[in-house]
Amino acid sequence: MRKTALVIVAAALCGCAKSPESISPAYTSDITYKPLSCQDLEIEFARISQALATASAQQEKARTNDTVGVIFLGLPVSTLSGDNIAPEIARLKGEDAIHRVSMQKHCDTAPAH
Repeated sequence: MRKTALVIVAAALCGCAKSPESISPAYTSDITYKPLSCQDLEIEFARISQALATASAQQEKARTNDTVGVIFLGLPVSTLSGDNIAPEIARLKGEDAIHRVSMQKHCDTAPAH
């Protein structure tokens, strides 16, 4: 009985929201950012960084809710309800194209990724 419960919990945990740190970046083409000036690239980098911070906080909350849901209900509630935003985090992390274009343009303040 105990082994069955552990297997069920382990299976349910596999469906939980990932931590923001463990989400790999999605590819973003440099073409989007090539027409921007160095100043515009810096502004866009700041906007993307803020959006990533907000999304990461939301993802952490979804991860916590999934853990609590699995413990009490046996279901990853955030993942099932659509609160898991891993694809959005992957997209935002993939915006490192800003850094590549900044380096190509020899911007003084190339944003670090």
